[in-house]
Amino acid sequence: MKIGFIGLGIMGRPMALNLLRGGHQVSVWARRSESMQPLLAAGAQGTASAADVAGEAELVISMVADAPDVEQVMLAENGVAAGARRGLIAVDMSTIRPAAARDIARRMAEQGIDFLDAPVSGGEVGAIAGTLSIMVGGSVEAFTKARPAFEAMGRNIVHVGDSGAGQVAKAANQIVTGVGVLTVAEALNFAARSGVDPARVREALLGGFAYSKILENHGQRMLDRNFKPGFKSWMHQKDMNIVMQSAHELGLCLPVSAATAQMYNAMVGCGLGEEDSIAILKLLERLSGGED
Repeated sequence: MKIGFIGLGIMGRPMALNLLRGGHQVSVWARRSESMQPLLAAGAQGTASAADVAGEAELVISMVADAPDVEQVMLAENGVAAGARRGLIAVDMSTIRPAAARDIARRMAEQGIDFLDAPVSGGEVGAIAGTLSIMVGGSVEAFTKARPAFEAMGRNIVHVGDSGAGQVAKAANQIVTGVGVLTVAEALNFAARSGVDPARVREALLGGFAYSKILENHGQRMLDRNFKPGFKSWMHQKDMNIVMQSAHELGLCLPVSAATAQMYNAMVGCGLGEEDSIAILKLLERLSGGED
């Protein structure tokens, strides 16, 4: 399949590399030309704009920061819609508001382009390993055509529903993971402040109903003080803000999500935004009078 890929950051770069490894022809574009170099070295074709990417592709994927960036690469003067060939499928794998995804899908449909919202979970590790969880909203027909590309990047691939449904699933995912990271950090900080070895506490919890992937993986990273960013705190702040904006639009009460969102706001406010979201442990330690 001829695939265009836009956005070559922490997540996008390994995802595009996995498409190449999967035997797809890949053309790339990024706002910073140096971001394209690892892909060009691996055999991708460089292009001069998002429109040029679309002109060469059957499927175009974007992996950018937020809804305004998606709108820019898809619908701006030199965006995907401007260069699209007949039958093009556009896929955005960023995390944006469900309402924004639906609006972009509507505007792309007016240009004759099928649009899928397909956000991912699994972080940089999953992007590198090709084991991402991919949650897709849009037509079944477009999903079926795009599935070979998804299978090169992910393992758990689910068509959730119509446009915006993928982003709803991702927002739900961020509730579970955001609250989960905070909960694990609270538990380990509680153990340490109680004078008990948090590593032993984690080991005990792993054998019962408290077990989770977050406790297993991120809990160990917290114990190792490994805060190297795979998913930066400012990104989780953005995603929890999406949750709260959507809750406001729907008139929903999400009290635990609201508290978690405030903690990520505090992380960014106190200078931890560029560290991994598990550095929320550092914030709890500061609030408890401990050391980073």
